[in-house]
Amino acid sequence: MGRRYPQRDVKLLWGLAAARCAFPDCRQICVEDATAADPAAVTGYVAHIESHGDRGPRANASLVAAQRDSYDNWILLCGVHHPVVDKQETSYTAQDLRRWKADHERWVQASLREAMPEVSFAELEVVTQAITHSPAEPSVDFALTPPLAKMRRNELTKRVHFEMTIGLGKANEVRQFVEHVAARDATFPERLAAGFLAEYQGLRADGLTGDDLFAAMREFAGRRSTDFKMQAAGLAVLAYLFEKCEVFEK
Repeated sequence: MGRRYPQRDVKLLWGLAAARCAFPDCRQICVEDATAADPAAVTGYVAHIESHGDRGPRANASLVAAQRDSYDNWILLCGVHHPVVDKQETSYTAQDLRRWKADHERWVQASLREAMPEVSFAELEVVTQAITHSPAEPSVDFALTPPLAKMRRNELTKRVHFEMTIGLGKANEVRQFVEHVAARDATFPERLAAGFLAEYQGLRADGLTGDDLFAAMREFAGRRSTDFKMQAAGLAVLAYLFEKCEVFEK
């Protein structure tokens, strides 16, 4: 039975882990930046918590194929710790790996919260620059819906509510930034919304919904950066547009 790596699950794993190793106290960034001669290099591994096969590390024969190759059964590890946990499976149990993953994702959320106050116009300009180049048409229905009602309609959980609260803490600064840029480029707000809308529609077409969809949108908004300040800036812009009902279902 060949291994499968559904892209929706891969994006979710890397996004929620902030592209960092989840081994306790490692947090090594699992991507090397591009050089003048070579493209960026992925150095991390999508590691199985319970083995893909029936005889591998921490094997669980009761798992069906779809469970074995999914976000729920994966943990992101660097090149040092991936072979360690597989070669020392008695020392590193499935329960241990699930706890590491949960702890790591909570650390990522805390890091985003700590980085948010440092977000300035400089970071907002970086994360919005590429998005505004999208050729998509903007949404024409900007009717407001209360954020909590909209979250329920989009099947978003408390985890996303926590992130949304972090992002909305910068809503006033994002609004000021958008107005500042729009003063010299009147089409900027529409192009920004259109760029997010194009990504949103593409992810929906791939089958993403609920928290998975929000996580993928957050990763996109932060330009898939490993810098928490850039990720926080992307989250701030995403939360701003969510509140304005320019992305996600109204």
